Amino acid sequence: MIFSVEFIYIVMGIIGICCSLYTFSDKANPKRIQSGLFYFLYSITLLFGKVIPPFYIGLIVIVMVVIVGIGGLRKGEYGEATEQEREIRRKRLGSWLFLPALLIPVGTVIGSKVFDKVKIGSKQLLDPSNPTLVALGLACIIAIIAALLLTKSTPKTAVKESRRLLEAVGWAVVLPQLLATLGTIFTKAGVGTVVSDVVTKFIPENSLIWVVVVFCIGMALFTMIMGNAFAAFPVMAAGIAIPFLITKFDANPNQIAAISMFAGYCGTLMTPMAANFNIVPAALLDLKNKNHVIRVQVPTALFVLAFNIVLMYFLIK
Repeated sequence: MIFSVEFIYIVMGIIGICCSLYTFSDKANPKRIQSGLFYFLYSITLLFGKVIPPFYIGLIVIVMVVIVGIGGLRKGEYGEATEQEREIRRKRLGSWLFLPALLIPVGTVIGSKVFDKVKIGSKQLLDPSNPTLVALGLACIIAIIAALLLTKSTPKTAVKESRRLLEAVGWAVVLPQLLATLGTIFTKAGVGTVVSDVVTKFIPENSLIWVVVVFCIGMALFTMIMGNAFAAFPVMAAGIAIPFLITKFDANPNQIAAISMFAGYCGTLMTPMAANFNIVPAALLDLKNKNHVIRVQVPTALFVLAFNIVLMYFLIK
């Protein structure tokens, strides 16, 4: 293949290392050494994660956790333009400002749906194992180039802005990898079997409504723990969906899968573990209460969760 998932990780790692170098040299940051080391180590895992043995990756992660634990992460000085300068540039560019942002979703869809089967010679253009992720990475690269051309900026500006956003996100940048690992650990540890045993012992397994309630609420709770409904689904499917809903009550697997993921997303709305959806927006918007996004979403999440329970029950019944 020409563009692989590994290629995207390498690009991210290179940008991350450049960002960490700026952090190391930022004298306005009182924790510049610790902060720079955190982002440098994170970038190393992206660059060489495929060749570094898992044990040593684990040691790197432990060092990163220690840095965060001792309060080693701080934001630096970014030399941002004044409000007046930004307003002048905004008026000059007008609606063209939205072009780079729009190129990301549009490029991802086109790349994953149009170019996923394209070959150049004997080589696949996009990694067949995950064309959507590769298309997203390439779309981001295209958007960066478009933004540089549009604003007449240099690649150095792109790196500096990447560093500003990276430091705004902070420790939460590592959550997607950590949560994916947590889901794998839960599945390997047989948590699904434990859940199945609990259901058998403590709720009337012949009662469809109780099984549905426990399953949907369990999806939301496990998603809140793991921060990802995709990680929660294998656990809850092995523990409740397959042995009870599908085997015992003859439920439609497609309906169960769709509604259970929707129930899991309700948990996503209510947990800081879903950093990309809840913590990162609060950080980027400089909200005083970092959990404000979650507090606003809780009523909607509970209402939708209740709706999913009712919907699943009547579809199975």
